[in-house]
Amino acid sequence: MQIVDVLFAPTNGAFFYDDQAAIREGREHDGVAYLGEPVTQGFTSVRQPSKALSIGLMLDDGSVSWGDMVSVQYSGAAGRDPLFDQERIESFCREVMVSRLRGLDLVEGAKLCDEVMRYHDGKRLPLAVEYGVSQAFLKAAAYARKLTLAEVIAEWLGLAAPTEAVPIFAQSGDDRRNAVDTMILKQVDVLPHGLINSAEKFGRAGETFADYVSWVAQRIAQLGAEGYKPVLHFDVYGWIGLGVGTDPRAIAEYIARVAERVPSYTLNIECPADYGTRAAQIDNYAAIVEHVNQLADNARVVADEHCNTLDDIEAFIQARAAHVIQVKTPDVGNLLDTARAIIAAREAGIGAYSGGTSAETDESARACVHVALASRATMMLAKPGMGVNEGITIVGNEQARTLATIRTRLSRELSDAG
Repeated sequence: MQIVDVLFAPTNGAFFYDDQAAIREGREHDGVAYLGEPVTQGFTSVRQPSKALSIGLMLDDGSVSWGDMVSVQYSGAAGRDPLFDQERIESFCREVMVSRLRGLDLVEGAKLCDEVMRYHDGKRLPLAVEYGVSQAFLKAAAYARKLTLAEVIAEWLGLAAPTEAVPIFAQSGDDRRNAVDTMILKQVDVLPHGLINSAEKFGRAGETFADYVSWVAQRIAQLGAEGYKPVLHFDVYGWIGLGVGTDPRAIAEYIARVAERVPSYTLNIECPADYGTRAAQIDNYAAIVEHVNQLADNARVVADEHCNTLDDIEAFIQARAAHVIQVKTPDVGNLLDTARAIIAAREAGIGAYSGGTSAETDESARACVHVALASRATMMLAKPGMGVNEGITIVGNEQARTLATIRTRLSRELSDAG
């Protein structure tokens, strides 16, 4: 089965692109919008709608396999690729990618994906291009073999087809109280993210955030079903460092104090501080992890900022600079690199969180489910968007259907063999 044509469709992400640097400077939050001028290059406002570009691979039987090129909510921050530009990305793809893809035979499947992602003019492809093209290509390869994408990636990894679900992590956005109720009622595995991205949400010395953590635990006790014990995961966007100070011991002590408030829960703290560079992030996070290990049995540090590509992730793993690493899928690019990163973290005994961003699309979210399943991620993000129900539905249903397909296929193979 061959690729006979390449299609493009301008599409929308599910949330916004936000200028993180401007928000950290204290831009006023006015309803959904942020007031004031942007800081990061490429932004025309502090918050602007996320955009995507769909790439479709038409096969010789007339079917089309789609993938979505998109960037993360906080584009251009912490070493990430610049803000996504639909026109620029489409122009690049028409110039470079169409000729690479048209005429390819999918018989070799995933093995060809890395070749498609080869450098252009001595430079790596834009990560958004890697991300969307790898989605479309790997899905086309799976279609050609009448398999799920999860089975194709697992085979490429040398693993059996997945049969166990990956825990799902939902994010609240700014509706951080009503969203928690929704998550509890739907018994989400990991919650609530919290979007603690400003001084107002963190508090002068972190008291506002600590009170919120306590409230979440109390709400679980009030609304949760018997035996329901989710992991508590909060993204603080560097605000422990901004509010408490950047000394690793001081940060660990603050995390331990918060963890004492919820002793019966595992507490994940994502991005406690931003040290500005990858090297500084790794050195200081390794120290924070060491101190947290001494101070709190139930707390874990999650790496995100400056931990973008597979190379970044491998450096964090080597330094043991996190208890859990977010493999932020659009920042990693090629979906096979996401699989590689998850496997590397797991083999090192570090949690592998298959993440992403609210700015993604339904198409990219579904593709990521298969990668998380195939590589046995520790948990995966319910995405896209900041609406709890939507992300849970898209990711949860894709996982359920995929596992039902694989389990039935395996059962039939055993029956036929018997």
